[in-house]
Amino acid sequence: MGSLLASAIQIYSMLILVRVILSWFPSRGGALDSVRDWTVRLTEPVLGPVRRMLPAMGGLDLSPVLVLIVLNVLSANLR
Repeated sequence: MGSLLASAIQIYSMLILVRVILSWFPSRGGALDSVRDWTVRLTEPVLGPVRRMLPAMGGLDLSPVLVLIVLNVLSANLR
């Protein structure tokens, strides 16, 4: 059970990383935008509330960093 949850956390962490990397590229339509939309729909329920809790950082969104740290700690404790 713990390894299944650790695997799910690892997959979700990868989704967050994909979202961060895709945010560096401009929106041009096509397949890349559909992947971007898909990752936003899957990660926003977690990142959105964390983003609202953090103070304004001048346009810098640190919510993925904080969520990835928490997920890494959770995953390490499951192994």
